[in-house]
Amino acid sequence: MSETTIAAISTAYGEAGIGIVRMSGPDSLDVLRKVFVPGRNGQTQSSSEGLATAKQLQNDAAPESPAAQVLGNTGPWIPQPRHMYFGRIVDPKDGSVADECLAVFMPGPQSYTGEDVAEVQCHGSVLSYKKILSLMLENGAQPAEPGEFTKRAFLNGRMDLAQAEAVIDLIKARSARSFDCAVGQLEGSLSQKIRAVRAELLDLLTELAVNMDYPDEDIEELTYGRLLNRISLINDELIKLKTSSEEGRILREGLLAAIVGKPNVGKSSLMNVLLREDRSIVTDVPGTTRDTIEEQISLRGIAIRFVDTAGIRSSADKVESIGIERSKDAFNRAELLLLVLDSSAGISAEDMELIEMAKDRPVIVILNKDDLPAAGSSGPTIEDEICSILPGVRIVRLSAKTGEGLLQLEDSIEEFVTGGRVRREEDVLVTNVRHIALIDKAIEELSEAARMTKASEAMDFIEVNVRAAFDALGEITGETASGEVIEEVFRRFCLGK
Repeated sequence: MSETTIAAISTAYGEAGIGIVRMSGPDSLDVLRKVFVPGRNGQTQSSSEGLATAKQLQNDAAPESPAAQVLGNTGPWIPQPRHMYFGRIVDPKDGSVADECLAVFMPGPQSYTGEDVAEVQCHGSVLSYKKILSLMLENGAQPAEPGEFTKRAFLNGRMDLAQAEAVIDLIKARSARSFDCAVGQLEGSLSQKIRAVRAELLDLLTELAVNMDYPDEDIEELTYGRLLNRISLINDELIKLKTSSEEGRILREGLLAAIVGKPNVGKSSLMNVLLREDRSIVTDVPGTTRDTIEEQISLRGIAIRFVDTAGIRSSADKVESIGIERSKDAFNRAELLLLVLDSSAGISAEDMELIEMAKDRPVIVILNKDDLPAAGSSGPTIEDEICSILPGVRIVRLSAKTGEGLLQLEDSIEEFVTGGRVRREEDVLVTNVRHIALIDKAIEELSEAARMTKASEAMDFIEVNVRAAFDALGEITGETASGEVIEEVFRRFCLGK
């Protein structure tokens, strides 16, 4: 438990219905008493119910606060835990009122941080937030660092490091699916899985130690065949977790999808139909879009940032050339390419060049203008020509004008993110880049341990790699994380959380 009491504004700055200023630490109640006066017009509101419990929480009732004296209150205020009180925040020095508000006291360890916590809910005014926080700091609290409330919850055993990171994911969630993933991890879904794998590794480490330290004792010998089987089973569990990581990362961070193609194939029309609004200018004049336009939407619970690009072609126009260069940059940065072709005109040399550029890239080919009659041809179909260069590529026929084919396109985008998997409720998605790297490290260490086991190398060498995998997974939950790692995790948090 910390010896200091911290305070911070816990709601975003700006106008709102209410705002919250929070304290955590051993002096939370004392500071609250100094600045908060319960009741209307100085008349204290109290409840006899639970009074004994409240008194028990305070060995010695605090003296009457200066603010209460100014307003004519008599006797110390002893709040019932977790009961909301109406009152006013008052400057103890002169009795001036900062705001009317509600206040609640939550004694530890049954609180968010595991310490005594006090919260004030005031009017949603930046001036009100600042006045209340200033009075708390003047009367014994210290300014909180970013993420310090959640850091204290971690240090006090209220949550592990993976759950703490889920808090910031929950706050920053940009889609329904990323929000659901964060909720699951906050409730411990990933932590439970990691602990289960670590328990298996610990059991294996114990068996290795016994066989190495007591080779002449009458104990069951750990054969290399049985050792390899156990290592492989554990590694398979981690590989299953790893396979979900790309989907999890996209759900957490969002997907960057670039809409690319030559001029006048309907890229801007496609952008508009995906957004369900007229965001990009659409004309019959090739080269209308001269710069990239970006918009983010939640498509079936997945945060996707669509980039409408200028048509990629050679151009003598200086302004258009700049837009084309930006389009090429978006093309290279995109995690998914939506390559738009004009199905009514067939495939041109410019189209073929773009199809070649899309080799070895994640791409969905969209045959737009499917509502128009196709150009006559006795040769191979457009699909055959595309698949000759991009075997197995997803191809969707669509009319951005009528919306026909849009659902199929959305199906293809969703399938790209999920890999075509139907996720069950009990499945765990790994969303955090730090966690993914540590799982990769554990897989690498166990793979090396398996290699040495197959070669019948000394068990003490194998034990080094198994222990390294055990420690890597412990960094996810914080059990083996260094102080530097912990500081870096909480540095990404906002103030007040």
